[in-house]
Amino acid sequence: MLAAAAVCPHPPLIVPELAGAAAPELDELRSACHAAITGLLAADPDLLVVVGGADTTSRYDGGAAGTLRPWGADVTVGHGDPVLPLSLTIGRWLLEDHDVAAFQAVAFDAAPGDCLALGADLVRDGRVALLVMADGSARLTEKAPGHHDPAAQPYNEVIARAIADADVSALAHLDPAKADRLWVAGRAALQVLAGAAGPGDVKGQLLADLAPYGVGYFVGLWR
Repeated sequence: MLAAAAVCPHPPLIVPELAGAAAPELDELRSACHAAITGLLAADPDLLVVVGGADTTSRYDGGAAGTLRPWGADVTVGHGDPVLPLSLTIGRWLLEDHDVAAFQAVAFDAAPGDCLALGADLVRDGRVALLVMADGSARLTEKAPGHHDPAAQPYNEVIARAIADADVSALAHLDPAKADRLWVAGRAALQVLAGAAGPGDVKGQLLADLAPYGVGYFVGLWR
């Protein structure tokens, strides 16, 4: 069963060593992420699993490593050769030294049904907590990575409300084609969360809804 879940974004600049002089710009986001993870761990789960988007769906063991060298910082987390995609690398960094049972990558283009089934499978045994790494649209402003699309803000608002209200149905019904057009990197991971939560009684809390670089960054906690 799902004991708790936290939603955090995965911009490389959340790591101060990479952000450099711009690091203070994301202090609010870092603080919200740490608050969400504190709440996640307070659920005292049997297992902690990190979920995030990637090019392909893959599972990695809890000791797997990731690196931010491709993004310009000599920061490596975990043990062994770096294999984790960016989303899971940031998740490992946020969790610092806490034990992780597994890292689950889900393909950015995974079908909603597959995401929901994957989420249900992740929480099949024991009380499982999920750290879900999920960015919103990267097309919120003209200076955003994908430039501006007027549909981006309404789509982002749907995600923010769904996290705040623990609205499983709203996440389950996110349109993958529209998410792809709007550069919503977290759509598949959020639908894994929906599958994990299922029809249970879940309470949500939105801790942050920011877009400092024209990209939607959400932080939330589900209990």
